[in-house]
Amino acid sequence: MEEKIITRRDFLRVTAGAAVTAALGTGVVAETRAEPTAKVVLIRNAEVLGPQDKVQEEVLRSMLDEAVKNLLGTAGPLEAWQKLFKSSDVVGIKSNTWARLPTPKELESAIKRRLLDTGVAEKNIGIDDRGVLNNPIFLNSTALVNARPLRTHHWSGVGTCLKNYIQFVPDPPSYHDEGCSPLGKIWTYSIVRGKTRLNILCCLTPQFYGRGANFFDRRYVWPYKGLIVGTDPVAVDAIGAHLLQTKRIGFFGEDKALDVPPIHIAVADKTYHLGVSDLSRIQLVKLGWMEEVLL
Repeated sequence: MEEKIITRRDFLRVTAGAAVTAALGTGVVAETRAEPTAKVVLIRNAEVLGPQDKVQEEVLRSMLDEAVKNLLGTAGPLEAWQKLFKSSDVVGIKSNTWARLPTPKELESAIKRRLLDTGVAEKNIGIDDRGVLNNPIFLNSTALVNARPLRTHHWSGVGTCLKNYIQFVPDPPSYHDEGCSPLGKIWTYSIVRGKTRLNILCCLTPQFYGRGANFFDRRYVWPYKGLIVGTDPVAVDAIGAHLLQTKRIGFFGEDKALDVPPIHIAVADKTYHLGVSDLSRIQLVKLGWMEEVLL
C-alpha cells in the first residue's frame, strides 16, 4: 500500500475536528485491520481538585498509580513502574512550565516518587522544560517521562505530548510550519529517540478553545479532573485532541475552528511512524468518575 502523504492542500482544507480523519483518508478501515493498535488509559476522580482548583496530591498520586497499573496489566502500581524503568536508569521528567497552565508540581512529585520507589537514584532523576538542552540529566538520560497539560495551541492546534518535546531542539520556531507538522521528526533525534517510557496528558483543567499566540481565557477551561496515560504518544494525543473537540462541540454547538488543525498528530503516525492516530485502533480504558466523560 502506498503511504498517504499529507500535503499543504490537505492542511488548508481540513478543519480542526476532522484533521486526523481527513489526513488518513476514507478507505483506511479495510486496509488497517492488521495494523498496530494502542492502549490508552483515561482516569478521572471528582475529588482531585479542591477549593480554587487546588490539586489534591494524594488523590492525584492514586490516579496515576491506577492508570499505570491498568496500562501495563499488573497487580500493583510498583510492579508496573518496574516494568517501565530500571534502577540503573537516568530519567528525565519532561515537564511544561507555561505560566497559565503548567504541569502541576503535584504530578511531577508523584512521578518522581514512583521512580525512587523503583530504585532509580535521586541524583539520576531530573525535572525540566526549557532547560533540557543544558541539563546533564536529560543529555545523559536513558529514559524519559513526558508530562504536560492538555490545551489548545496557536501553532499546533493542540498542545499535547508530541508538542512537549519541541524544547529538545535549539530552533523551535523552525518546527512551526504547517501546524507543526515536523514535530514528529524531533522524536527521531538521538536525545529522545526510543527513550520515552510514559506519556501523561494532564487533563485536570484543560483548555478546549483559543485563538492567537499564548491565548488563555478561563471561560474555555473546565474541571475535567482527569489524566490520559499511555506509552504511545500519538495515541495519547489523538485521544486528547478528540476530547477537546468534543468539548468544543458541546460548548459552542459546533466544532469551532482553531488557528490550525492538529494534523501533526496524523503526520507523526503516517510519516514518522511514532504511534497510532486512528481512533478506531486505540483501545481506550476509562476508569473512575464517569460524569460528563465525553469520550
